[in-house]
Amino acid sequence: MPDTHSAEPGTPVAPLYAPVERDYGRDIGSPGEYPFTRGPYPTMYRGRLWTMRQYAGFGTAEESNRRYLHLLRNGTTGLSVAFDLPTQMGYDSDHPLAHGEVGKVGVAVDTLADMEILFRDIPLEKVTTSMTINATAAVLLCMYAAIARRQGADLKRISGTVQNDILKEYIARGTHIFPPAPSMRLVTDLFRWCSVELPRWNTISISGYHIREAGSTAAEELGFTLANGIAYVRAALDAGLDVDGFGAQLSFFFNAHNNFLEEIAKFRAARRMWARIMKERFGAKRPETMKLRFHAQTGGATLTAQQIENNVVRVSLQALAAVLGGCQSLHTNSRDEALALPTEESVVLALRTQQIIAYESGVTETADPFGGSYAVEALTDSIESEALGLIRLIDEMGGAVRAIEKKFYQTRIMESAYRYQRAIEEKEKTIVGVNAFATEAVAQPELLRIDESAASRQIERLQRVRGERSDPDVRASLDAVRSAAGAGDNLMPHILRTVEAYATVGEISDTLRGVWGEYAE
Repeated sequence: MPDTHSAEPGTPVAPLYAPVERDYGRDIGSPGEYPFTRGPYPTMYRGRLWTMRQYAGFGTAEESNRRYLHLLRNGTTGLSVAFDLPTQMGYDSDHPLAHGEVGKVGVAVDTLADMEILFRDIPLEKVTTSMTINATAAVLLCMYAAIARRQGADLKRISGTVQNDILKEYIARGTHIFPPAPSMRLVTDLFRWCSVELPRWNTISISGYHIREAGSTAAEELGFTLANGIAYVRAALDAGLDVDGFGAQLSFFFNAHNNFLEEIAKFRAARRMWARIMKERFGAKRPETMKLRFHAQTGGATLTAQQIENNVVRVSLQALAAVLGGCQSLHTNSRDEALALPTEESVVLALRTQQIIAYESGVTETADPFGGSYAVEALTDSIESEALGLIRLIDEMGGAVRAIEKKFYQTRIMESAYRYQRAIEEKEKTIVGVNAFATEAVAQPELLRIDESAASRQIERLQRVRGERSDPDVRASLDAVRSAAGAGDNLMPHILRTVEAYATVGEISDTLRGVWGEYAE
């Protein structure tokens, strides 16, 4: 008999269930064993819970720092930083194109001075941080490393994730700056630098989340995301990196959508596919290189402005699917996010949703509890087959970059989004509170409002930093970035020196724009 565990009186739960005579029809293996369908670690959540990482950031660094400290006091186990659009697009807060956007969908970060405030009183050696930043990922990661060094932290012990997934920007989000080729070079420069300087850092979060938010199906989310992953691995190999040297620092980011069983199956299929891709296509030898580890976020596009309390139920089911699918970290959306950035009360409720799943539901007591389910195993096979078919099509086109240039991804996602919306409008698909079970309009709940003075306060600090820094040091460091960009040298050490000289995100981005140009559809 296996060891059993139960948090309260009742039926004892085994740490792992294996096939019996009336099983699914084949041996599906065990967690922690290749191809990791049942999970990347043998004990899964019995050994360690997922990281509860609530995505947050708005206004100025001071306001976001207060939100992070509030979340940490309430039990969040990892930080996740949202940056505003100017920061994501490489514009300073006083740039004309930044007008009206400063601090609106994330925190404004112009210089190292902002990052110093953002992480004030937060020991970076003791907390993991995820940063949702792509085109300017190298700049923001260098700022984070600079802050860690000033705290006296050992960079070899710093852990977290930088999204750094530029391909999905051309597909689904649009916050790209440079053309694909130099953008991919920035990605691989970051890979190489982190392998030496920040060996515990996840150098990329290959993201299906935004692909699903744009309207893809579950199988398309999986196929397109892993095809992008293949492109990043190939680019790193072409840059001379060893697959077993950087492979364990890759991570993934998936959407947790509404179809409960389909989502569980999608996550299981993703692990199996990636393990085989790394082993069979790229010759990986280390098990750690083959393990797909992923962060999940509940589906933002599934939230409704009508009857917002229903969103609590949607998020609960989506989060449970992510946990049963074996996520390594999780963000739960807040009930009011279809209307505005979430209030503190809503954020805490979203966090409590994770905590109730972790500590009260009992699903953490056994690894892969749905393993062997006829329905889930069949869905896992079906999603894998469809996603592999998409990857084969992309391979035939010459890989992910060529498929993006041919608009293959974009067209498929647009068609799927259209079909989904038509199904809602024709009531073939029910959305509770929207096209069925609607009620009379209710009073709008209290929403979080961004203080309009935040932008002027941010610009004042930016101008003050420009006036106090050493202009010769800034010019010299930017010249070094320009030379390295043209010569093909690794840009990361040069960018680190520029941020330590208090050069701005816009100045560094403009320097690279001057060498590489900008990408336009």
